[in-house]
Amino acid sequence: MSRRLVFFLVFAVCAGLLAVAFYMEYVMGLEPCPLCWLQRIAFIAVGAVSLLAALHNPPGWGGRVYGLLLAVFAGAGLGIAGRQLWLQSLPADQVPACGPSVDYLLEVLPLFEVVATALRGTGDCAKVLWQFMGLSIAGWSAVFFTLMVITGLVLLAGYPRRRGSINRS
Repeated sequence: MSRRLVFFLVFAVCAGLLAVAFYMEYVMGLEPCPLCWLQRIAFIAVGAVSLLAALHNPPGWGGRVYGLLLAVFAGAGLGIAGRQLWLQSLPADQVPACGPSVDYLLEVLPLFEVVATALRGTGDCAKVLWQFMGLSIAGWSAVFFTLMVITGLVLLAGYPRRRGSINRS
């Protein structure tokens, strides 16, 4: 499988996951919490890097740089999903209070305070509104971010190598 195809597949997975997220929001009526919004932004970043890498298809070390960016953005998303999973695992008496919506936060706070507030998480982030095979939305996000981190690291390591030649990039 070529590096270009790998990047395109990562982009397609991100696009599919975002489509599912918007379906859950607008069709199923599940309101995303602040940590969900940050995970969406991480999927957008991973997808954008992957699409750019697939279109650019750089030789040698250029593909490794894209692999590093993919791993970094997916790692950030994994950290955010991990934070939400931690909030979901708290006993009910330790869950933080529910906060205002992201729309309201964006209206009244500067962007960095919105991000800081979102990263702290709220009681909304601790609610499990949907599960599939025993995993919440944050759990599935963590699974996909983990796979994307691994993919980025494999690409960073120089995948694929040509048979019968030494890759000096």
